[in-house]
Amino acid sequence: MADLPPASVPPADEASALVSLRGVSKRYGDLLANDSIDLTLAPGEIHALLGENGAGKSTLVKILYGVIEPTAGEILWEGRPVTIASPVAARALGIGMVFQHFSLFEEMTVAENVAVALPERSFETVREELAEVSRGYGLALEPDRSVWTLSAGERQRIEIVRCLLQKPRLIVLDEPTSVLTPQESERLFETLTRLSAEGTAILYISHKLEEVRRLCRSATILRGGKVVATLDPRAKSAREIAAMMVGSEVGAVRAHLSKGLSDEVLRVESLSLPPEALHGKHLRDVALSVRAGEVVGIAGVAGNGQSELFAALSGERLSPNAGDVVIAGTGAGRLGIDARRRIGAAFVPEERLGHAAAPGHGLSDNTVLSHHATSGLVRAGFVAFSEAAKIARSVVGHFDVRTPSDDPAARKLSGGNLQKFVVGREILRGPKLLVVDQPTWGVDAGAARLIRQALVDLAAKGAAVLVISQDLDELFEIADRMAVISEGALSPLRPAAEWTREAIGLEMIGAHAEADAVLAREPA
Repeated sequence: MADLPPASVPPADEASALVSLRGVSKRYGDLLANDSIDLTLAPGEIHALLGENGAGKSTLVKILYGVIEPTAGEILWEGRPVTIASPVAARALGIGMVFQHFSLFEEMTVAENVAVALPERSFETVREELAEVSRGYGLALEPDRSVWTLSAGERQRIEIVRCLLQKPRLIVLDEPTSVLTPQESERLFETLTRLSAEGTAILYISHKLEEVRRLCRSATILRGGKVVATLDPRAKSAREIAAMMVGSEVGAVRAHLSKGLSDEVLRVESLSLPPEALHGKHLRDVALSVRAGEVVGIAGVAGNGQSELFAALSGERLSPNAGDVVIAGTGAGRLGIDARRRIGAAFVPEERLGHAAAPGHGLSDNTVLSHHATSGLVRAGFVAFSEAAKIARSVVGHFDVRTPSDDPAARKLSGGNLQKFVVGREILRGPKLLVVDQPTWGVDAGAARLIRQALVDLAAKGAAVLVISQDLDELFEIADRMAVISEGALSPLRPAAEWTREAIGLEMIGAHAEADAVLAREPA
């Protein structure tokens, strides 16, 4: 990745500030989510807001965007106190927000979703501006595609472009690159640097600390709702910053010792499935295997068939033949999700809120969703809620899930804590096979390490673990073997140590012969 020119604007003082937060606090009962926070941004400044999941970052930016009201403190816009009573008021001031969780209407098109946020412009004007901005910033979008047919990365592009079309003076970005490809991320960095040079202030939330060190000249670190440091992130290592975020050293994942070849738990043979959606990917002759005691990683750019592969493995889509997917010796291609769970499989989908967990239901209810088929939680048509609550509490305890109450609704948890819950919920079942899609998307360094270690430990106990991830660092850290998915086709599996990043990049764009040549010339 080429170095970007540094932002020309130094960290702000109040005299030069576009926006200042003074003593901002937010209390929910006994929980002090934000505790007297001061934060100042100048025009053109790219300022990072860092902290582990649950540190108070989302609460703070929701206050700034008018989603929630502060308990105490004040906000100054260009030196004068303002009350930001709603997102409409925030946008009127010139504040744009790109949330980590998408706020899109599934059944509407890309252009329709953008037009909803710009009611003062005609639909045709929005379509034209959408095409112009997406081309200019290298964030490709098809205006007439329905959102429900798009990958997570493509949906993130909509959120970013929709924000840019509002021409904000301050942009708040919450984990903007978590589902973008390296190439898309690079274009976004170039865009942000250009916007900064034009005077737009940017408040940047990310758990990718090397990204922060490269893009930002100032950073505020929150822990437990308080500011614990304000610094130039370039002056510290990523590990030092992570330690400030979590309050202790963040170690590397401990690898498990290989026990040699073991029984095959998952086998996929010549699996081909036409796309279910108009713009989905056709799975083409997919073949892979995962043995007991190993972690297999699937790398790839968003939208290349990952969701289709997950659906075929989990039973959300059935295969033409039972033998297309074999789990623990049973032909499972024609079995549904619950039947696959009963033969020892567990699944964690990419979208944690809405797919992996019902947003408005408590953690105990959400435990029933995946445990009812195997744990006897439903007997004679009745749900044993007390047992479900006991399992949920066990997940919370074992996986350090930080909750605002005893049995909160899933949507009340921060992204990282909900991810720890849905991964822990499946691991606690002791599955023979775990298939997990994007296990640490939008998760802080401490939570990511916990999840990755849990996956490695599960394999060490004899389970087969399949990880679909866009994070190459993650796959190189935990995978024993890896393959690349591109346009619905899967490359051959290779030991992770044999892959190079160059070869993976070539496989991602379908340049198979070139990738083979690189591996033959430059083994890892």
